[in-house]
Amino acid sequence: MDFNAPPIGIYIRIVAIISLLLGLNDAARLLGVNLGAVSPISTMGMTGFVYLAIFALARLFAAVGLWIKASWGAVLLVGATGVELALYLLGSSDVDMTAIGFAVRLVLLASIIIIFALSIRNSRARAAD
Repeated sequence: MDFNAPPIGIYIRIVAIISLLLGLNDAARLLGVNLGAVSPISTMGMTGFVYLAIFALARLFAAVGLWIKASWGAVLLVGATGVELALYLLGSSDVDMTAIGFAVRLVLLASIIIIFALSIRNSRARAAD
């Protein structure tokens, strides 16, 4: 995948910023921001805390990978977001998100799939030349 094409590059950077902000939001939830004296582990449970930690780290690493336009960043973002949405839709009580959080994750997943489609289209167009 060639993510260095000019129109795709700007789009990838926007998705990277959204991924970074979502990962930082998840990290703040892990640290217990806005919970006061209550432990985040007691609020979410141990399994929910571990899931959130894995998804937050994966999203932060994916943001860095997307920023440097490496294909592994996109793959990591699709994997982490896909698994998180699947767990949520299957009714796992350990994965908790708001409607806005669900929408943002869905937009991230759709965006990265569009990036894959555009990069494949560009590489085929270059091969035809």
